[in-house]
Amino acid sequence: MRFLILILLIFLGVVQYRLWAWNDGVRELWRMEQSVARQRADNAGLAERNRVLAAEVADLKKGGVAVEERARRELGMIGAGETFYQIVSR
Repeated sequence: MRFLILILLIFLGVVQYRLWAWNDGVRELWRMEQSVARQRADNAGLAERNRVLAAEVADLKKGGVAVEERARRELGMIGAGETFYQIVSR
């Protein structure tokens, strides 16, 4: 009986060692969970960016106001009948 208990304790020790110390054990599980959490955070940021871009594309397709505003801001264009004044400071 004592021999059987000794063998079971040794087996339990080996199994516990493999579970906690080897690369495919609990440490690897923790590393993978951290990696998944980082990836989920990255995905959430990218999903928000995609949502903003999709809204901008829909706005550009829908109306001319967004196109005109973007042309003024990014390209420096002016509308028909408008006069452009540039003030130079010294």
